[in-house]
Amino acid sequence: MQMKKSLQSEKSSTILIALTSLLTLSSILLSSPPSQSWLPADYPSRMAREHAADNPSPAAIALQSPQGSVISNSISYATVNGEKINGFLSQPEAEAAKLPGVIVIHEWWGLNENIRSMTRQLAGLGYIALAVDLYGGSVAKKPNEAVELMRSVQGDEKRGQDNIRKAYNFLAEELGCPRVGVIGWCFGGGWSLQTALILPGKIDAAVIYYGRLVTDPAMLKLLSMPILGIFGAEDRGIPVEMVREFESALASLGKPAAIHIYDGANHAFANPSGRNYNAEAAEDAWQKTVQFFKMNLKAERK
Repeated sequence: MQMKKSLQSEKSSTILIALTSLLTLSSILLSSPPSQSWLPADYPSRMAREHAADNPSPAAIALQSPQGSVISNSISYATVNGEKINGFLSQPEAEAAKLPGVIVIHEWWGLNENIRSMTRQLAGLGYIALAVDLYGGSVAKKPNEAVELMRSVQGDEKRGQDNIRKAYNFLAEELGCPRVGVIGWCFGGGWSLQTALILPGKIDAAVIYYGRLVTDPAMLKLLSMPILGIFGAEDRGIPVEMVREFESALASLGKPAAIHIYDGANHAFANPSGRNYNAEAAEDAWQKTVQFFKMNLKAERK
């Protein structure tokens, strides 16, 4: 009888331990959900389809001279874990008071001549523009190369986030920019939104050109700066349905945002070296960008 009671006691004890372990595990899983990338696993492949016939060689229109004289240099603006972080800095040549800054984030091709040209264009408009390099010096010339480079960032997003934070610190603290905006295209468009989410109380204006979006209001509620979104109605990589969901989420939260979807425009329609280049839409989007930054980075605050 005693042995039977002992066995029952041991069995009950074993069950209790198992249940306790299960509850503990459940508590851990519920309180610490696994982090998920804002870029889905198939995103690089989808971008490869959008850019299948593209050639990232700079086109003449992309290399036009900026409005004003500028000084441009490749620089190292920070060190992380003993490794230098490099980028491309462009600023007006004329001496002036403290100027607003803009973080420029490249397309999925990398920090190539097209992006350096856009950085110079911004400097010509009176900004200190810093183009970051999330690929660590690599530049893709073919879609399959861009896929691998994008996946390398996808696999270590913290490194990209650290890079962005250092870029902001360089502009705001070392160069003394009173306001800082961010702009990005394609892969960089998604990172432009991420920059706004990483630095919600610091970024003063964010421009997203056909970049991967976050539509969860719980995440978007962090945003405090005006948003300008530029998208193409024919873009299969960033579908209109996602853009409308993003727009609706921002509106429900009372966030200041202007979202423009261009009829007949495809993904990367503002890149003059790509097959989807749409000159009319690209020019209109750029003028909206110029006015948006002027209003939010240069105008006196009321």
